[in-house]
Amino acid sequence: MIRTPLRPLARILEARSKGENPDSIERENLRLRHEQMRDKARVRAEGRLLVMGVMFFCGFMMVGTRMALLASTEPEEPQATVRAAQIISQRADIVDRKGRILATNMETNHLYAHPHEMVDPVQAAKELVKIFPDLKEERLLKDFTSKRKFLWIRKQLSPEQVQAVHDIGEPGLNFGPRETRIYPNGHIASHILGGASFGREGVASAEVVGVAGVEKVFDEFLRDPANGSQPLQLSLDLTVQAATEQVLAGGMMLMNAKGAAGVVMDIKTGELISLVSLPDFDPNNRPVPLTKGSASDSPLFNRAVQGLYELGSTFKLFAASQALELGLVTPDTMLDTRGPLHWGRFRIRDFHNYGAQLSVTQTIVKSSNIGTARLAILIGPERQQEYLRSLGLLDVPPVEILESSGAKPLVPKKWSELSSLTISYGHGLSVSPVHLAGAYASVLNGGTRVRPTLLKQSGPQHGERIVSERTSAQVRSMLRKVVTDGTASFGDVPGYQVAGKTGTADKPKPTGGYYKDKVITTFASVFPASDPKYVVIVTLDEPEDRMGPEPRRTAGWTAVPVAAELIGRIAPLLGLRPEVEPAALGEVTLAAH
Repeated sequence: MIRTPLRPLARILEARSKGENPDSIERENLRLRHEQMRDKARVRAEGRLLVMGVMFFCGFMMVGTRMALLASTEPEEPQATVRAAQIISQRADIVDRKGRILATNMETNHLYAHPHEMVDPVQAAKELVKIFPDLKEERLLKDFTSKRKFLWIRKQLSPEQVQAVHDIGEPGLNFGPRETRIYPNGHIASHILGGASFGREGVASAEVVGVAGVEKVFDEFLRDPANGSQPLQLSLDLTVQAATEQVLAGGMMLMNAKGAAGVVMDIKTGELISLVSLPDFDPNNRPVPLTKGSASDSPLFNRAVQGLYELGSTFKLFAASQALELGLVTPDTMLDTRGPLHWGRFRIRDFHNYGAQLSVTQTIVKSSNIGTARLAILIGPERQQEYLRSLGLLDVPPVEILESSGAKPLVPKKWSELSSLTISYGHGLSVSPVHLAGAYASVLNGGTRVRPTLLKQSGPQHGERIVSERTSAQVRSMLRKVVTDGTASFGDVPGYQVAGKTGTADKPKPTGGYYKDKVITTFASVFPASDPKYVVIVTLDEPEDRMGPEPRRTAGWTAVPVAAELIGRIAPLLGLRPEVEPAALGEVTLAAH
């Protein structure tokens, strides 16, 4: 850029020729130059202000747009991250049919250390051992003085323990927030709930995953934030479950049993109101599985679902109902019960000698193996197998817990004619108590298939028809007589018209054969018999009633009294009022006033 001179020679000479002062030309040019400089500076400043104004406008627009987006979107659960992987720490509650909490989450803390940040590791180790006696001071001190940068010390601290660690005042001790799964009812419904544990863990969060029971089966649902923390509602009734566990525990003690299982099921909807296996455990402190011995010796073993047993004479109901449905017999048809019944080199005997003949009704009431085998001969192996399959007795039970997947019934390799005879009275086919509950409900509820479920239902299932309503009513009448006149006389509960069938089966040895002094006893029942509402199954493992002069092991002496106590306890909880049964005419006494 070439500047204009302040004293141009031409103008100076011209001014002097005219007698003017040449300095005025310099002053004028200097003024013009200053005005030009001011104009340029103003234009430059205005440009800068414009650029800054545009930048501020764009910044405010971005902030406003972001705020509008946040205000218009649905809220989402914050998720902690570790190593670029998302950890979902939230987990929905589990509630019973009335909304009472069975499983929920509680905020707690995990304790970890940064050894390189510790001021006094020796004192910290001593104080931590005082708070957590199970920790080893030598081990802690070794870890604190090593080159490690991170160290987990303790998981799931109580608020009191957190405060005690705070009081140590060690900057190298830190807390990681956690949501811990808790079961406020302790042992109650432990086999159904199963339990949960930590999956992936980070310093700031950890995921809670199901390890057994409904916690495992519904793990995806319980962890899905899209459900909006909607609880999983089960069919269980917490009060009925607690009462069932209490009665069965008392029955186990009185009958000197090794274990017990109980099922209370709605006969129309298939809802499992109570499902109990004893011994049980506390899911808040779930024990480790056994590494040796029988799985049934572990408290984790669910006898109601995983326990596959020969359930003895409770199966006689199925032979009678199928024979009636096929029109092969009537309740009054007489059967040859002379014994023993020879089939090849095998002989079938009765527990007592019931004479030469019994009606179909008396066969069930007296629990005759020979009479039931006669019914199986009329039915035949093929039809028997098809009927039992229609009742769900040959398939895995559809109960929504992890353990049910392994409860495949034990069936004979070849369903021979001999197999059909023994299966008719409950030997040679092993099923679980929950299998039996579903089958009894299907036959006795009017004859439609019911599948057991742990989820609350909105109404009856209306499954496929198994037997006619007439057959269902006839069999209910037979089972009612088993209680009033037969092997289950201790099972009568005044006002509730209990109907049921006993079953006593020798317990098989792990190496083959059967024990002579160990049995599985079962009482399968429904009530009220006139209009059944609930199925109740009680099974005892190795019971023995020692209150008499000789030990008694049959179901009539062991399982039946326990079931009667259970029905009397839970019927009011289920909203059933006792009804006075009409007395026989001969029992009515006229009184004159």
